[in-house]
Amino acid sequence: MASEGGDLLDIRGVSKEFSGVKALDDVSMGFARAEVHALVGENGAGKSTLMKILSGVYQPTRGSIALDGVELAFKSPKQAQDAGIGIVFQEFSLIRDFDVADNVFLNREPCRAGGFIDKAAERRKALSLFKEIGFELDVERKAGELSIVEQQLVEIVKALSVTARVLIMDEPSAVLTDKELKQLFRIIRSLKARGVTVIYISHMLDEVFEIADRVTVLKDGRVVGTKAIADLDKAELVRMMVGREISDFFPEPRAHREELLLEARSLAIRGRLREASFSLHAGEILGVAGMAGSGQAALVGAIIGTDPADSGELQLSQSSVPPRSFREAMNRGLGYVSEDRKAYGILSSMSLKDNITIAGLGIFLRAGFLLTRREREAAGAQAAKLRIKASGLGQRIETLSGGNQQKAIIARWLLLNPKVLVLVEPTRGVDVGAKMEIYRIMRDFVDSGRAILMISSELPEVIGVSDRIMVMRGGGIEGFVDQAEGLATEEDIMSMAVGHRYSYSEGALS
Repeated sequence: MASEGGDLLDIRGVSKEFSGVKALDDVSMGFARAEVHALVGENGAGKSTLMKILSGVYQPTRGSIALDGVELAFKSPKQAQDAGIGIVFQEFSLIRDFDVADNVFLNREPCRAGGFIDKAAERRKALSLFKEIGFELDVERKAGELSIVEQQLVEIVKALSVTARVLIMDEPSAVLTDKELKQLFRIIRSLKARGVTVIYISHMLDEVFEIADRVTVLKDGRVVGTKAIADLDKAELVRMMVGREISDFFPEPRAHREELLLEARSLAIRGRLREASFSLHAGEILGVAGMAGSGQAALVGAIIGTDPADSGELQLSQSSVPPRSFREAMNRGLGYVSEDRKAYGILSSMSLKDNITIAGLGIFLRAGFLLTRREREAAGAQAAKLRIKASGLGQRIETLSGGNQQKAIIARWLLLNPKVLVLVEPTRGVDVGAKMEIYRIMRDFVDSGRAILMISSELPEVIGVSDRIMVMRGGGIEGFVDQAEGLATEEDIMSMAVGHRYSYSEGALS
């Protein structure tokens, strides 16, 4: 729990307005010494605005900030940094061609007489900082050679090198594997033991309950409340964040089976996918679970044609030949949403309208001319149906929240009316409210007589959303769980994923 030394950082009555619009409204909260304090809320709740005020990027319209009892008014990030407030943004700012030590002391390099940089002293100081938090890293390695978690570690040490007493971490786990997340938590606990106050911003509630001492919820620019993690459960936290019960979080699973839309028979890719066989029916969400590297990526590639199968059959649209390209899969009624929306989903420099219609422009062509009015009407209808929040269809998609970007990508495929939609990590990096919206969209899609194959690393999501669950292990299908016979537990799925339970048949536990 937090120390009893009182609040190190105190925020009182802070408001921030942009052109008359309130992003923060009379926000007051305190952060104790040597605690991990989570800050949660839906996109647009005001978290980023508040953190930018604390780190000197923005100045508040009203209110005060006190650090260790001294009221401060930061006019720049450097002033906040000099006062002892560091921030690690979700997007790292390391210079790839510089080594670790150079990045840690960028623009603050130790110098010898004559103004020359003392590289030996720089490396010694960098090594000392890493050892202080219990980690060793070759400080002569180039930043571009580091793993994601190592880059994050360098950002943290960079903040600590200016004697940060408060460290803000903005969505630090967004790109981390489970193993890397454990390393990150070890770093955070080490920082806490050194007396550093960590402000942890995350959409991942499991992480909040594992690492935080207290949590503050923001909604619509106001504080909903602050509670000790020990006095809180997930249901209450979700209710604070979105104003709804956790029982409303996931749609009800369906028990019915309708028309067979997709069937795989012994799909195989040498060394990566073993004799995969399964069926997918209209009106059904089939969730795919398993440990990382269990064959999910190869299975998706074989289905959508980006990684054609060496052998086996895929029955879709009266054809039993697996597609040899993504275009062929599209033409046969498949849609696909990648787990990496920045790299393979959104077209960042284009508008919301263009992102929705880009894959279906052929619908709006007549004699080689684009019917722009019909295109705009169709994009507007999809945006309204999926409740995409934007200032207008012309808004650049990169300026939308993660949840609204994800809904725009899904809208792109709904416009094409596919029979089967393959969703990989459909709610990665989106807030709780957006997750609920995406689950509603998924259920509406299958209720209209179509089907979804969903691959997710979040077991609560797989269990909560799926009508059936297919578990993969070692490149093959370990078995199936039918939710109509009783909701699975995380223990059920994990046991299958690691091979501890030996016999499952398609559709039901044996």
